[in-house]
Amino acid sequence: MQTELIATPVAQQSVKSVRLILLFIVCFAGNMFAGSVSTLMAVYLHVVVREFQGNQSSAQLNSISAYINSLFIFGWATGGFLWGLISDKTGRKAALLLSIGSYGIFTMLTAFSQSWGEVMICRFFSGFGAGGLLVISFTLISEVWPEKSKAVFTGILSIAIPIGIFSTGLLNYIVASWRQGFLVGVLPVLFAIAGYWMIDESGLWLKDKSEEQMDKKHAPHLFGASNLRILIVGSVIFGTMLIGLWAIFSWLPTWIQSLMSTDAHKEGDLSIMFLGMGGLIGGFLSGWVVKLVGLRTSLIASFVVCFALSFILFKTNSSFSPVIYAEIAVLALFFGASQGILSLYIPALFPAVIRASATGFCFNTGRLLTALAVLFAGVLVDVLGGYGNSLFIFSFVFLMGLLVVVFVKNIQPVQPAE
Repeated sequence: MQTELIATPVAQQSVKSVRLILLFIVCFAGNMFAGSVSTLMAVYLHVVVREFQGNQSSAQLNSISAYINSLFIFGWATGGFLWGLISDKTGRKAALLLSIGSYGIFTMLTAFSQSWGEVMICRFFSGFGAGGLLVISFTLISEVWPEKSKAVFTGILSIAIPIGIFSTGLLNYIVASWRQGFLVGVLPVLFAIAGYWMIDESGLWLKDKSEEQMDKKHAPHLFGASNLRILIVGSVIFGTMLIGLWAIFSWLPTWIQSLMSTDAHKEGDLSIMFLGMGGLIGGFLSGWVVKLVGLRTSLIASFVVCFALSFILFKTNSSFSPVIYAEIAVLALFFGASQGILSLYIPALFPAVIRASATGFCFNTGRLLTALAVLFAGVLVDVLGGYGNSLFIFSFVFLMGLLVVVFVKNIQPVQPAE
């Protein structure tokens, strides 16, 4: 009898650990497939255009691409907002699995599209599901994962989407037919179905939801006085990093071309590779950085280094040299780390009953502004006298985020994140 009493807690802990691992697998795979889905149309676009509309000029191809990509991003941002609300109302498990299943289904349906209209509808709803998954997965991990290792696993989860983006190139290499390529959507659907038996509901959400039902008068509201200021701060912190990241990411190859008198196709491709690999390594290491120096210090370091490296990169290089690759790699390292750190920080600012909605708001307010930022970075080139000046001006958003982190000290995570 004594042996059973001793073994029971151990057995319970073992089962709990297995369930956590299964949850992480579903979240990681879901985000990885979302990353792949996000870039599928980019790699197959020229084939799709040939099938639907014959030979198109570069200008027409760019116009079609812009519409499709914009719809996907808009769907992503809309999904981030609305799935957060759904998750707070119906629970994390159902919302997580439905968001994974929905983007998988609409990715598969793209393969059967017979017109550009059908493609665009499918891409919007593919983005809608993927954007919701990003919010819910980080929210769920923030609620159920043990504090001791939460930072590390959040950082690892943050690299799932970049891995998926990289894997799209491999898929394109293996599968030439765009219709067969889009059938990859069956994989997230299968994961969503399996997830019904693999994962559990968030105990913290259940507890807070029960308390809300008993005391509706004092239940927290998303835009209530106690949360509005935190929403603004969270949106500014996440949005400033996102705006700076995408403005630089989108125009970096063009800037490198402006430094050279000959074609810089190879150098531009290498710069993106360094940016991508640095981001992956930074995201992977972000959890250990948080455990080592703390959450707030990690955020401050990310903003400081991103601004400093932007100055060095865009204001001290008047011609191309291999040193630029090293500078890009260090900048990308802190870009990647910031995504893991912010994915840990933002959800923990809010009580569980509104956490997904609030996280979706903070993540996607910045995402909508990012699209405008990328556009204006190009518009300002002529006004400011070159891509380097334009991109450096946009790097001042890192200072804005830094000032918010430094001076708004009384906004702390609801649960310890370190």
